[in-house]
Amino acid sequence: MGTIGEMIELPGLKVTVDRLLYQRLRADQSDKPHSFIYFISIHNDSPVPVTLRGRKWVVTHEDDTVLVVEGDGVVGETPLIAPGTKFSYNSRHIIGTNTAVAEGSYLGVDDAGRCVVVRIPRFRMEVPEASEC
Repeated sequence: MGTIGEMIELPGLKVTVDRLLYQRLRADQSDKPHSFIYFISIHNDSPVPVTLRGRKWVVTHEDDTVLVVEGDGVVGETPLIAPGTKFSYNSRHIIGTNTAVAEGSYLGVDDAGRCVVVRIPRFRMEVPEASEC
């Protein structure tokens, strides 16, 4: 795909975080008991088709530990997003702290062979306070 210096940001290609859900895992299940399910859409309002080929997530926890996740495709796919359409999916981050911030980017190629990058906007994952009964 080329080096990051050869990447372009394609006007009209953008990411939205459509929804974020919290789910507590069983306490004995993991040292990371907090699961956040996120719903993402990658919108292609540019005039050219784009194929997503990879992703990079950076998750910064409240204790200043950072997790970087890189890989091929998006949820096991390399979707082709035609002009005027979007690709939507959901996945999750599992954390062991009460808060964390996630951000990153998707890497792809347009139909002219140019390497493109689209940023994932930062979003905060915060464990809700337990309701008092």
